[in-house]
Amino acid sequence: MRHMRVLELVDTVARAGSVRRAAEQLNFTASALTRRIQDLEAELDAKLFERTARGMRLTAAGELFVGHARHQLAEAERLRSGIEDLKGLRRGHVRIACSQAVALEFMPEAIGRFRRDYPLVDFEVRVVDHEQAERALASYEVDLVLVFSPVPLMQFQQLASLEQRLVALVPHDHPLAAESPLRLRRCAAFPAALPDRSTGGRQLLEAFSARTGIQFQVAVESNSFEMLRRSVIHSGLVSFQIEVGAVAPGVGSDIVVRAIDRRDTPAANLVLGQLRGRNLPVAPAVFAEHIVDGMAQIRAATQS
Repeated sequence: MRHMRVLELVDTVARAGSVRRAAEQLNFTASALTRRIQDLEAELDAKLFERTARGMRLTAAGELFVGHARHQLAEAERLRSGIEDLKGLRRGHVRIACSQAVALEFMPEAIGRFRRDYPLVDFEVRVVDHEQAERALASYEVDLVLVFSPVPLMQFQQLASLEQRLVALVPHDHPLAAESPLRLRRCAAFPAALPDRSTGGRQLLEAFSARTGIQFQVAVESNSFEMLRRSVIHSGLVSFQIEVGAVAPGVGSDIVVRAIDRRDTPAANLVLGQLRGRNLPVAPAVFAEHIVDGMAQIRAATQS
């Protein structure tokens, strides 16, 4: 599989945007990497990169080549994983992008349970919004995504979904703590700590504001859900999240979680997906089944 090394070299240069940076990642000298790229371009009789003052930029031929390279590299990893699985080694590598809502509790618990059965499988977890997750899938940077998305993502195949309601997080002694379900009109009467506009929960809140004209009193805005939770505790603010993982371990006694009335905002879905048309390596495929089972258990618990 020596030709795979050439594909990896081109892919790394494309991602790094620079021969020097790519060479550092690959433990090559810049001159040796440049020669390998030039030899490949001569063999193909096509330029793969434009050399600019800012670095290396893919040509149209380069874009075509890199798309092919990433597909072939992903298939090679799936083949290696399958062979290892046949040997009984149970080794593997899972790359997953997930939303912050599942990063503090659901995902670590799922990985912990999985690794008890498959201790030689390792994980790379990216915490991103749904748009970043879609881009990572399209460029083969991750195998799976688990994100909260009020709108359908275009480039991945849905494997499972779990309906999630928007909930409010308030201090235990807050006036809203005794109300359930909560109306967003009531929440808007108090200072709030809101997630940034890239999150699905924030988009649901903004849709409510656009529909009703009611605006929230934003005291804190952050892309960190842990920061928002701490703002609830230390500043007495109202914040919002989806149900799964709404309260992290260690802060539950200080925070009360109240469901938002369905008349104010509809439920949306937590979605597990993969790149459409891609055959996953063994480890990510088995982990996907594990996540599907976990989502089914949550669904059954909420319906009982």
